[in-house]
Amino acid sequence: MHILDIVENSVAAGATHVDITVCEDSFNDALTIVVQDNGRGMDQELLARVTDPFVTTRTTRKVGLGIPLLKAAAEACNGYLRIDSSLGQGTRLEVKFQRSHIDRMPLGDLAGTVLTLLVAFPEVRWVFRHVVDGREFHFDSEPIVKELQGVPLTEPTVLGFVKRLLHEGIAGVQRSSERL
Repeated sequence: MHILDIVENSVAAGATHVDITVCEDSFNDALTIVVQDNGRGMDQELLARVTDPFVTTRTTRKVGLGIPLLKAAAEACNGYLRIDSSLGQGTRLEVKFQRSHIDRMPLGDLAGTVLTLLVAFPEVRWVFRHVVDGREFHFDSEPIVKELQGVPLTEPTVLGFVKRLLHEGIAGVQRSSERL
């Protein structure tokens, strides 16, 4: 849910390209998630206040709990949240957790998360990397969209193919890591 919330911010900021990297490192007992976009970015004043739950750029409500809750979750698990942003340059959010910490929430369905983003925002170029102990699955929506030559990602056959690709790729890096 945190990833969905963060990338919703990216899309709301006009991003047309969003990179999501999930890195699981057993050796260093770390789980790191990085979301980087090419949206409009934030000025230094907003950047300094973005972890305050009563600061939001949304007009539909007066609180913005996504980033503050993610920061609190990371810090509760011996981690941190960092955000770098510049107006007109985009934003980079990095959150790190102690991977084995008892209070760390599970990653959930990463393939389903990426699939949701593809369906909800097909105009965005999504680049997803899942790295587990040095083994990597890489997904980039751009080559698929080009190959489809106008056929929408939401066409059932295409959606089924992408769903299998994501599930098999993510499961593959997780299985290969378990054999180490």
